[in-house]
Amino acid sequence: MSQTKLNINAILKALLAVIVWGASFVATKVSLQYAPPTTVVWLRFSMGVVILGIAVALKKQFALPKGKDWGYFALLGFLGITFHQWLQSTGLLTAQATTTAWIVATTPVFMALLGLFILRENLALYQVAGIILATFGVLLVVTKGDLGALTAGRFGTTGDFLVLISALNWAVFSTLSRSGLQKHPATRMMFFVMSFGWIFTSVLFFTSSGLSKIPLIPWDGWIAILFLGVLCSGIAYIFWYDALKDLPVAQTGAFLYLEPFVTLIVASIVIREAILLASIIGGITILIGVWLVNRPSQSTHSTEETD
Repeated sequence: MSQTKLNINAILKALLAVIVWGASFVATKVSLQYAPPTTVVWLRFSMGVVILGIAVALKKQFALPKGKDWGYFALLGFLGITFHQWLQSTGLLTAQATTTAWIVATTPVFMALLGLFILRENLALYQVAGIILATFGVLLVVTKGDLGALTAGRFGTTGDFLVLISALNWAVFSTLSRSGLQKHPATRMMFFVMSFGWIFTSVLFFTSSGLSKIPLIPWDGWIAILFLGVLCSGIAYIFWYDALKDLPVAQTGAFLYLEPFVTLIVASIVIREAILLASIIGGITILIGVWLVNRPSQSTHSTEETD
């Protein structure tokens, strides 16, 4: 297969993954109309684990973790699956799908702050400006343009706050995942991480009333859950990591800027969420801030060109 065809396939896979993930917030809101967060998350990742397991088998990448990797994957599973999905699904009970997508887009900002305060990485002046811009954008989004609400102590909904915590949590998860991705194939690592997350979620699911809710889910709820499980937690991950193999990281990552716009369009069509000018302005402000935070320094850029 020619390099051009490989790149086109990789671009299509990255684009499809981002479209699916952008629609996931809407699918989650639909499914939450009929089942509690724990049930939705458990069903979603039951499907995701099976699909990733099949992918690992087909790629002949299966190998059991060794030594400390068991604990490492368990920690990542708790943070990246159990806790993260509980935060987002519970948050989406009161947060809008569009608002959630804009807030989640701030994850790179939290990663930069973790680098500053924990890893002692320096930030350039334009990165600091990006953090300030992204913060202002979040405030615009959650207050729907009424910044005066902040003086009265109103910071959006409880769900908005939980989603903001989920963005920080995903930044922690992503930072901790870096070392593992250098040692393990991405699909295999994600399979074990998701498996541990599913096991932890199973404890919550079977100790609550989650099982009794399954027979009550109507057809449209099942369509949303199947979309989340098969596409979002299964195929989209495989497509994303396949794209990362054939495209530069920066080029692949740029597709993520499209995700909130996908959510905006799908939410307006499927669940009739209003498109607010303040949310669009705030969202674009967030993306500009994130772009500044992610923008490589001149020295880094020169090194990449030399290599």
